[in-house]
Amino acid sequence: MAHATTIIDLGRLLLSHGEGRRLELPVHLEPLELAGQAYAVAPDSVAVRLDVSRPSGGYAFRLRFPLRIEGPCMRCLEGAALETDVDAREVAQDNTDDEELRSPYVENEELDLGRWAHDAAVLTIPTRFLCRPDCAGLCADCGESLNDADPADHEHDSGVDPRWAKLGELKLD
Repeated sequence: MAHATTIIDLGRLLLSHGEGRRLELPVHLEPLELAGQAYAVAPDSVAVRLDVSRPSGGYAFRLRFPLRIEGPCMRCLEGAALETDVDAREVAQDNTDDEELRSPYVENEELDLGRWAHDAAVLTIPTRFLCRPDCAGLCADCGESLNDADPADHEHDSGVDPRWAKLGELKLD
């Protein structure tokens, strides 16, 4: 999936060591993908707050923005939405072999803010994206949503699954 491009030229900020700057910018976010399912960002352009500071030998970044994600519930497939705040940090240290100090979003004094915002948003999606915390999912027999269903309507005949019927013929001593 292609990521929206918003590049910040860090050299143009003219930050001396020990200085910092706060930027507020719009960033376009593509739909997010989790477990092969796309989730829309609403609106698809978000106002981000980027704090850039210049410690000795590199940069430190903090990215914050509100996020609303819409898509299908992972249990019942009904529409679901999540509102949260993204708060991410990155460090880009010059002349180091330490992976923890080298940001994948900074190259040649340019910060790929669009890619970082996208990745930070993906990491914000919970592993269980649900329409509500107590989502009951779908009936295993008929596929209907169990959220607002009468339990009596889903007391299906629980006969033996025909795929397992042959096992009933086994005689164990």
